[in-house]
Amino acid sequence: MKQRSVRIATLITAPLLLASLAATPADARRGGSFGSRGSRTYDAPRPTNGSSAYVPPIQRSMTPRSAATDRNAYNPSAGAQSSAAPRSRFGGFGGGLIGGLVAGGLIGHFMGNGGGWGAGGGSGGGFLISLIQIAVLGWLVWMAIGFFRRRRAVSGPQSEPGYSGQSAFQAAPNAGPWAGAQQPQSLPPVQESVDIALTQTDQNMFEQLLINVQDAFGREDYGRLRELTTPEIMSYLAEELSENATQNRRNEVSGTRLLDAEVVEAWEEASGDYATIALHYKGIDLMRDRTTGTIVAGSASTATETNELWTFFRDGSGVWKLSAIQES
Repeated sequence: MKQRSVRIATLITAPLLLASLAATPADARRGGSFGSRGSRTYDAPRPTNGSSAYVPPIQRSMTPRSAATDRNAYNPSAGAQSSAAPRSRFGGFGGGLIGGLVAGGLIGHFMGNGGGWGAGGGSGGGFLISLIQIAVLGWLVWMAIGFFRRRRAVSGPQSEPGYSGQSAFQAAPNAGPWAGAQQPQSLPPVQESVDIALTQTDQNMFEQLLINVQDAFGREDYGRLRELTTPEIMSYLAEELSENATQNRRNEVSGTRLLDAEVVEAWEEASGDYATIALHYKGIDLMRDRTTGTIVAGSASTATETNELWTFFRDGSGVWKLSAIQES
């Protein structure tokens, strides 16, 4: 009996232990996908040369969905209306007209109104004339239905333009971690955007932003983060820092170094320019108890490597700021 109890306890606790191990990240960051990529916020980023893995669209964003996205959304009220509406055996307009004519004629006949729709005579002759009238009217309605169906078939559905799927990148030799970076070719506009090319100066700014944002986050420097990020991404980072403080923990990030980078997409919109970059970097990332100083996640001696997609935005001022982060 004792062995059986031990066996049951093992079966119960083993899955819980495995789940807790799986939920513990290699580094201390909470991760996730949040921010804005402009008109491409709810589009999956294009695949990179370094990785063919699918990166889903952003999960948390304040960017409203476009009308083109909303028109394909599920509409439960439309389904309820279509299922609730009774369907005629004859179908549509023709079925209702034929049913009304038949019902009106027969009711008029049996109610003693002569031969139906204006015919006189005895009951036998009136009934025969009513049937003839029904047949003639039914034939006319049937011809009308056929005419409308033929017109609908000739007009046919209008096809909608689709995305060509053409690759938007060509090789561009660069030094340092940007050796595998790709520059976009000129493509037709995707939604409300046009692809643009990036300079070496832009790439240097992205690398410096990565280091500065990580450093400011590790020091919990809200003012510096506000300078480096858009208001939306700042709100998400501030929320994470506040949650850490509530749990009496501090996320320390230091020694960030870019290992590899690749331009995923770069485009221009009415509000400004966007650039989504695949970043492979390493650094010290740990979670420490504020009171005791004990490390509760991560390591102070072992750097962790991270792969993420960072999107940067610049307006008329020409200054790039972090606007979205996606796990890859």
